[in-house]
Amino acid sequence: MLLFVLSVVFGLVLLVWSAGRFVDGSSAAAGHFRVPPLFIGMVIVGFGTSAPEMTVSAISASQGNPDIALGNVFGSNITNIALILGLTALLSPIAVHSRVLRKELPILTLATGVAAFLMFDGMFSRHDAFVLLLLFALLMGWTAWEGLRKSSDGFATEMESELERHQLPLGKALMLVVTGLLLLLVSSRMLVWGAVGIAGTLGVSDLVIGLTVVAVGTSLPELASSIAAVRKGEHEIALGNVLGSNLFNILAVAGVAGAICPSAIEQSVFFRDIVIMLLLTVSLFVIGYGFRGQGTGRINRIEGSILLGSFAAYTIYLVSTALG
Repeated sequence: MLLFVLSVVFGLVLLVWSAGRFVDGSSAAAGHFRVPPLFIGMVIVGFGTSAPEMTVSAISASQGNPDIALGNVFGSNITNIALILGLTALLSPIAVHSRVLRKELPILTLATGVAAFLMFDGMFSRHDAFVLLLLFALLMGWTAWEGLRKSSDGFATEMESELERHQLPLGKALMLVVTGLLLLLVSSRMLVWGAVGIAGTLGVSDLVIGLTVVAVGTSLPELASSIAAVRKGEHEIALGNVLGSNLFNILAVAGVAGAICPSAIEQSVFFRDIVIMLLLTVSLFVIGYGFRGQGTGRINRIEGSILLGSFAAYTIYLVSTALG
């Protein structure tokens, strides 16, 4: 048991560190090739922070553990909204001025709804997975078009100033990309091995481990980057990290995992985890889009507290039912 725990702890530390290096190197390298800041923020940073979820879920599925893979997706999206945005909103209310991010909010809600619909029949097949991957390809096309447009946007402005503060020589940036990617693979294998071992020792399901330990662990890059962004007053980056990550998780990560290893979705899992993920996504759309008469959305401290309370209640219920 101790060896499994050490593998998870060391794997998570290495996973978070390598993900940070991968995103930093990719962003700096893209800047050298004059990629627009909005594209870097939407694609490289937003999706790059989900590299841990992708590597962990792909490895889990390839090793015949689809429950960890999908649990990682559901749990990470719940964690990103309820824990990360809840905590960052408590530190500083998040104002949403960006036109691009306000477009991503309904897109994320729709994508989550489609995924839930595909899994409602109790089976996540390869056909379902390919539907999600097709939607991801369309999303990437729209993201590239938006990111490459020469238009002013609050998210682009914040991203440009952030890139200027963290400039790196091209050689060092490329080295960070390669190093980060290699260590992501190594740390993901350690994490999956340890998680499966802990699940077997405690007698809980792989899904519960994926929803809790693995999901929170792989969401640490989003937590670190969102808190750092909101402390600098970069609210658009804080929200952009979560939106990009959740879109990548529900479409690409779940799609790849399902394509590698289709799996059954128990009814209890659908009505507990998938419905909670969907409700939190809809609530984020409602409070973040800005339906209150002003042109911007805002996640205030009260709403942040509600999100954090939802995460605590969900986690306590999940753990109590798993160990009860």
